[in-house]
Amino acid sequence: MDIGTSHGPARAELALPSGSSASGAPSFLLVLTHGAGGSVNAPDLLAVRDAALRAGGATALVTQPYRIRGARAPGSPARQDEAWREIIAFLRGRPWSGPWSGPWSVPEEVPDGVPLSPGTPLIVGGRSNGARVACRTAAAVGARGVIALAFPLRPPGRRAVAGSAGTADPPARAAELRAAAGIAGSSSPPARAAELRAAADGGARVLVVNGDRDPFGIPDPEDAIWVVVPKGESHALSRNPAAVAEAVTGWLREVVPLAR
Repeated sequence: MDIGTSHGPARAELALPSGSSASGAPSFLLVLTHGAGGSVNAPDLLAVRDAALRAGGATALVTQPYRIRGARAPGSPARQDEAWREIIAFLRGRPWSGPWSGPWSVPEEVPDGVPLSPGTPLIVGGRSNGARVACRTAAAVGARGVIALAFPLRPPGRRAVAGSAGTADPPARAAELRAAAGIAGSSSPPARAAELRAAADGGARVLVVNGDRDPFGIPDPEDAIWVVVPKGESHALSRNPAAVAEAVTGWLREVVPLAR
């Protein structure tokens, strides 16, 4: 589905959980986008989409206008954020009626689509640069939650967290890694760390999933920011997508009422 914005068309791949009907709307709407130069077919994005569908949510994988134009760099953050807000408004303001993609689709008995009620919880997210967009705009679009995959805390040339981590007790483990590497919480670049805090301060619950080998670093957990650090993962988060899906599934149970 193409979506017009002030900065060119975007494209969304829509999907509904199995069993959706006109009388049984999705429990929530999840809108995800790619990293700079990437695509919506990244393994972590697909894992999160499938986890959301299993949990009873509707999903949209969004290719941003600059990628539709063939550019690899996103350009102006202000323009990127404006286009994203328009995409979210479009997706929230219309009945969901194809074209459907992937193994999950709208049933044939619902030809006119499934309407999203005004109160349907909105979850936004993305990987890397897309996670930054989701954080910066979370308050403006009224997101209940943000899923930030491979959030790029700092340029790779700066010191990053060393060591390994599992998924047990993620916030505490992330703090242990930072302490072991001698990195204080205040050392995070203020502009990027502030994007995470802005999403949380705006009322969203924030999930960060960053690999323990990510050269961009690992954000600090805070009151509304849950940090999961999969072991052996780099910035790509491609070795074990099931671990990413598991983290998202557990977090969703705390953030939205699930249908299943």
